[in-house]
Amino acid sequence: MLRALVDNRFNLLLVAVPVCWVMRAIAPDSSWVFVAAAISLVPLAGLIGLGTEHLARRCGPAWGGFLNATFGNAAELIIALVALGQGHVALVKASITGSIVGNLLLVLGLSFFVGGLGRKSQTFHRTAATNTAAMLFLGVVALVMPAAFDLALYGSLTPRPAAIDQLSFWSACILIVAYGGSLVYGFTAHRDLFRSEHAGNRHGPPLSSRAAIGLLAAGTLLTTIQAEILVGALQPALARFAFTELFVGVIVIALVGNAAGHYAVVAAARRDQMTLAVEISVGSSAQIALLVAPAVVLYSFAIGHPMTLLFSAMEITAITLSVLATTMVVFDGESNWVEGLQLLSVYLILALAFYFVPA
Repeated sequence: MLRALVDNRFNLLLVAVPVCWVMRAIAPDSSWVFVAAAISLVPLAGLIGLGTEHLARRCGPAWGGFLNATFGNAAELIIALVALGQGHVALVKASITGSIVGNLLLVLGLSFFVGGLGRKSQTFHRTAATNTAAMLFLGVVALVMPAAFDLALYGSLTPRPAAIDQLSFWSACILIVAYGGSLVYGFTAHRDLFRSEHAGNRHGPPLSSRAAIGLLAAGTLLTTIQAEILVGALQPALARFAFTELFVGVIVIALVGNAAGHYAVVAAARRDQMTLAVEISVGSSAQIALLVAPAVVLYSFAIGHPMTLLFSAMEITAITLSVLATTMVVFDGESNWVEGLQLLSVYLILALAFYFVPA
């Protein structure tokens, strides 16, 4: 286990965990507590991924794929649940938006750009990518319909609990069922692809099942603690850095929640494993839209504080443009650094727009 931890340079950032605890004890109202907590979430997300990966290697391709799909965005889900429990509904919706947009534009764009440097073009499995993009379109429909419903009936984007709550609840249920169907299809129709691509990226013997479960449990527990600290230190950080809750959710939390995974995707693209890079980045966005967001909605109903799927016009626009841009670049099964640069440009424009949205 020690070697598995040392091999990942991101784990050096684990020192931010005790530093964050000390800073919180000394100056709980300091904005730097937020910064330390955000930094600490980067390696902790990596720990969850590492434990999941080694546990998956013990379970075989089918169950391994299920575990990777289930825990692929565990850090983002934990942060969202903690923020929702503390009443930061706008932050949760913004982080969902940021995760989808970030994976599609920033991560996929960096993969195309870094992987394409020095190469004329790269190829990837077109069918798997387009199937995942189609699932993303379903997520866009679920996010757009509450807004269209509200605008058509009431002329605004102000939620009406009697109608929007029910629409959001049942839409969440449908999305989870649809995502389950996509998992079944992916692990049966593309099992050979999953085995060859993913197995080629693993080195060394797997950890024992007990060690992998322990690593996964420790990463989950520490991530929950750090997420509590992060959300609790949000207001001082907003005041100091002149950020809005929307910008923090869309950009900051979305980036730190899966930075280690983003690095792995870009590294795979540099090794010319573009099928793996595209599957992880696009598949992660699909998981956010079809599993994480619906799970958060159902959890909000369970705790008695319903969160709807009624996103702001800015968020809906950003998600829709991201899905459209991704669908266009993955349709031909080829990529190059210019396409990567274009995706990154779209991401930067959207990030600027969210930054200039007033509080």
